[in-house]
Amino acid sequence: MVRLVRETWALVEPNAGRVAEFFYATLFSIAPATRELFPINMQIQRSRLLRALVHVVQMVDRPDDLIPFLRQLGRDHRKFGVVAGHYEAVGMALLAGVKQYAGRAWTDEVERAWAEAYTIMARAMLESASADEGPAWWNGTVVDRQRLDRSLSIVRVQPDHPLPYHPGQYVSVEVPQRPRMWRYLTPATAPRDDGLLEFHVRAVDGGWVSRSIVATAQPGEQWRMGPPMGRLRVDRNAGRDVLMIAGGTGVAPMRAIIEHLAKWGENPRVQLFYGGRTRADLYDLEHLQQITSTNPWLTVVPVLEAETRIAAVERGTLADVVTRYGAWSDHDVLVSGSPPMVRSTVSRMLVAGTSLDRITYDPFTVD
Repeated sequence: MVRLVRETWALVEPNAGRVAEFFYATLFSIAPATRELFPINMQIQRSRLLRALVHVVQMVDRPDDLIPFLRQLGRDHRKFGVVAGHYEAVGMALLAGVKQYAGRAWTDEVERAWAEAYTIMARAMLESASADEGPAWWNGTVVDRQRLDRSLSIVRVQPDHPLPYHPGQYVSVEVPQRPRMWRYLTPATAPRDDGLLEFHVRAVDGGWVSRSIVATAQPGEQWRMGPPMGRLRVDRNAGRDVLMIAGGTGVAPMRAIIEHLAKWGENPRVQLFYGGRTRADLYDLEHLQQITSTNPWLTVVPVLEAETRIAAVERGTLADVVTRYGAWSDHDVLVSGSPPMVRSTVSRMLVAGTSLDRITYDPFTVD
């Protein structure tokens, strides 16, 4: 099944944009009510769901990674008002889109393989959604926006009720400027007694939501936040040291985990490589260095690609610098940052000899 799915998608992928258009046209034709689940402007959304579906389908031979993610995804999708009939329509549209561009490669055997893979995915999500007794989303109020530069803001949000996340997890967020354009953000602080959440948001090219948050978020705005998701965490009892690799605002989950660990006097040794192109990308470096001054188990290594005149930093990409140190075979490895950074770093580490089962990164970063 896995082989057939992957081989078919390899043939179809050069036409992924057209597959996405056909997918949505089919979905909205057979289930018109699903149109209300998506934003009015579909420019960014057009390929997002399709790529996510294909990514999940291709992971069906890795159940230890896939099933927990699907369960989280099923709980998260409750915020859309998704019902069982929607899953059936999405599956039909997915198979129709792939079939349209697979040509003669689409056989009865291939169709069964895709149907079986999608069924595994949909079943896990539906079962988790039906079993979840928590709210579909949390309401929160923006209490502060601190704009660090033209493209970066720190936004603090006070939920109406505490959001039960563990350090390193992320949440989907809907802001009033971009209705139905849910985007993933990671709290940059460990859970607090008052429930306050802090998000570090970088405006990215083509990022309708991120640019809106950075430029216009104001105190008093009402945000909606979906259930927490993600696998980034540190097991203090595992007996292994930890390597953290963070690019830009990908430092947010690492910072939350580090702040949580700082509550204890003894921890595994943690080495954080914090990288970016320019010094401005390392906006949180001073705060992290302050934590190292009172927590000897933590080491922070700044990494810069473009600026070479700054002292006390490693030079190169994160992938270059981290693998220069070796394979880190005796460490648990956490990676967070832009999709290209995550892909290149994980690939280089695998080539260097790091075991895949020691590397953790959240699946949404592939999109």
